[in-house]
Formats: sequence, structure tokens, C-alpha cells
Amino acid sequence: MILAPLHIVVMFFFAAFLAVITLYMWVVEVRSSPRYQIRKRMRGLASDAADRRFPADLRVELLKEMSPLDRVLFKSSLVRKLDDFVDSSGVKWDVKMVFLLVVASAVFACTLGLLFTEGMIIPLALIPVGAVVPLMVINYMRSAKVKKFTEQFPDALDMVSRSLKAGHSLSAAIEMVGTEMPEPVAGLFRTAYEEQALGLSMREALDHMSKRMAGTDVRFFVMATNIHREVGGNLGEILERLAHTIRERLKIRRQVRVYTAQARLSGYILAAVPFVMAAIFYVTLPGYIEEFFNVPWGIYALYLAGGGMVAGFFVIRKIVDIKI
Repeated sequence: MILAPLHIVVMFFFAAFLAVITLYMWVVEVRSSPRYQIRKRMRGLASDAADRRFPADLRVELLKEMSPLDRVLFKSSLVRKLDDFVDSSGVKWDVKMVFLLVVASAVFACTLGLLFTEGMIIPLALIPVGAVVPLMVINYMRSAKVKKFTEQFPDALDMVSRSLKAGHSLSAAIEMVGTEMPEPVAGLFRTAYEEQALGLSMREALDHMSKRMAGTDVRFFVMATNIHREVGGNLGEILERLAHTIRERLKIRRQVRVYTAQARLSGYILAAVPFVMAAIFYVTLPGYIEEFFNVPWGIYALYLAGGGMVAGFFVIRKIVDIKI
């Protein structure tokens, strides 16, 4: 049996997909070791030339241990920001792995354009679309992690507050959260405790916490601890009130999602109806749909309709996305 070119391309990309999955599993296994995590943190400090607190001789020694490609990549602030972005999402991917996925996704999108369309306009337009897909997946996972952390954070603040009222120090309270709470809030507090135990001040450890987890809640917590360290006060009561405020805000956010559920459902339905109707017409009246692909104005009409659908979908999402 002679395979069609489309079948060959599909089999090739399926094999490449399996190879990427195998490589990903190996990377996850390597990056789960504590030694790699420590070297990654030290590499981040050594790569940031603006951080003058890091000894120059130690910076040189750490940079020597990096591969030539890593040394070239991490000289760019954009690469370091991308590495922080990937790390904040909880994905065990290296920057080189992200670049590989971006290139593979862009090539795959371009190949699909070459198979199903004529000319080079559509395939070239699909290249940036395919390149953005892995970054969108990482951003989605990062948003999911932030959402889960926000749900757990009030309980963590209550634990810190009760520990302080019981007479424990702030360091012991943070250690308790890192031990007793589930992920991802436990990992963030545990890292902060380990940093201050290894020599950093509590202020610096908490500042690093706010950088690793974006959001106003963590910044409020860090500001409260810094203000308490300077002027004093009942930190346990302040954190208890902060936890109550966060819970009330989450309650209001859930209510808003209930009120905007109809508008969000309308957006999903409006985005899905054209495809469903096109499938129905293709089955019942094949010639009616094929006419769009046989004349130039039909292709332009489909492009215009698709662009209008995408724009309308994002407009509806922007309307119902109420910041609280």
C-alpha cells in the first residue's frame, strides 16, 4: 500500500511528538533532583549581572559550569524573564525545551497550512500562531497555579496568624506552612524558609516570594511583615484581617462569575454556531459550502467572517472579565 503524502506527514509528526514526550519525561526526572534545583537558583543569581551582592569570583565559577549555549542565552534579560515565567507556572521545562516546543509548533502549523491551502500567505501567517501556542499553554498553567494558590493563601495566613499568637516566631510559622499546607502554597513558603535559613534576611526571602508568585495578596503579606518589622504591632491580627479580606474578595469574584455566566455562555455559543452550521450544510448541501472555496470572494468572505468571530469572542470576554 502506497502512503499518501498527508499520511506520511501525520506519521512523521506523531513520531516527533512521541520523541518530545520521551525527552520531556527525562527532563522532568532530572529537574526533580534537589541538586538541579539548587544549581538552577545559583545560576539565576550568577546570570543577573545587575545583582552586585553576588561575589564576582563565585559568579565566574558558576558561569563556567553552565553550557556554552546556556551562557549565551542567559546573557539576555528576555531569556531570564522567560525562565522566570516558565518557573512560576510550575512547569518543569527548561528554556531550551520551550524554544524547541515553540519551533516545533510553528513548523507544524506551517505544514498544515501547506497541506490544506494554496500559496504561502496562509502558511506564513500560521507560523506565529503556532509559535504562540506553547506559550499560551504555559500561561494557562501559570494562571491555574495562581488561582489555586489564591484559594489556599487565606488558610496559610490563618496558620501563620495562629502560630504567631501561640508565641512562635515568624520564621517558625513560615516553616509550619511549608510543612503542613498542600502545594503550591507549601512550596513557596518552604523556599522562603530555606532561603532565610541559608543566610538571607527574612525581608529578602519574602521579597523573593513576591517575585515568584505574582499577585497583590502576596505583596500585601510581604508589606505587612516589613511594616511590622519596622514599627511593630500585632502581626497576627493583621494577617487574620488580611485572610478575611481575601476570602471576601474571592466570594465576590465567584458571585460575579455567576452573574456573567450567561454572557460567557453566549460567547461560546456564538463562536461554535458557525462551525456547527457549516458542518450541517456540508453534510446536507455539499455544493453550497464548496462554492466558498471555488471563487476568490468566497475565500475572502471566510477570512473576514473568521476574523469577525475571533474579534467578537475576545470583546465578549473582555466585557465579562471584571477585575476585583
